[in-house]
Amino acid sequence: MNAKPDAAAPTVLAVANQKGGVAKTTSVASIGAALAELGQSVLLVDLDPQACLTFSLGIDPEDLELSVHQVLTKGSDPGEVIISTDDGVDLLPATIELARAEADLLTRTGREHVLRGVLEDLAAAEKHYDWVLLDCPPSLGVLTVAALTAADGVLVPLQCETLSHRGVGQLLDTVHDVRRFTNRGLAVWGVLPTLYDGRTNHARAVLDTIAETYDLEVVEPPIPKTIKFAEAPAAGRSILATSRTSKGAKAYREVAASLLTRSGR
Repeated sequence: MNAKPDAAAPTVLAVANQKGGVAKTTSVASIGAALAELGQSVLLVDLDPQACLTFSLGIDPEDLELSVHQVLTKGSDPGEVIISTDDGVDLLPATIELARAEADLLTRTGREHVLRGVLEDLAAAEKHYDWVLLDCPPSLGVLTVAALTAADGVLVPLQCETLSHRGVGQLLDTVHDVRRFTNRGLAVWGVLPTLYDGRTNHARAVLDTIAETYDLEVVEPPIPKTIKFAEAPAAGRSILATSRTSKGAKAYREVAASLLTRSGR
């Protein structure tokens, strides 16, 4: 396991957008691997019942007996569920069972704090990380709210196409509610442009609209649209391993360095 025995509290970053297909999982895997390259100890948490992050890091969810589902709903020890991956990051994996978690947690008192409690349990067991990245499901349900409640910041991947930003307002409303009720310190770290086609004026116009409409920082550089991203999950690695010198890998390294500077680590 890659956790450090003695360290300050981790920087917890939720990667969230209720719209699917915006490269959320790709961003979590790639930023995590890039931070690991920079010498950071990293835990990725797969909160999506589709388990795409788990699969993309070379782990078949159907082979797992324990996952984040048991940790969140049954109180299983997260240290026994975490898996080390070839990308140099640790993973708290998901399985399809997680689809039941929303219902299981819905009537539970303090359900918004369940993930924060898990991370505190890890720290109490002296499993310390520099970073915890939370891959949120494409919804604004219990799991996403729990992630936002546990996080220091939220990063919003956004596909640079017309109408792709219509859900951003809803997400920011949820962030506002979380700040009021469960996590006063939650900060919006900005929008991460993904699937970006620099050849079109339209993509940049969408970005400018987002920045102006919602007064959000745009995290640079934009992540380019490339087939290399589609090839990486089949290899069970991030693009930083499968196509190290590609534009996509280079962009994620720059984003990771920017986030590292912002965190003050």
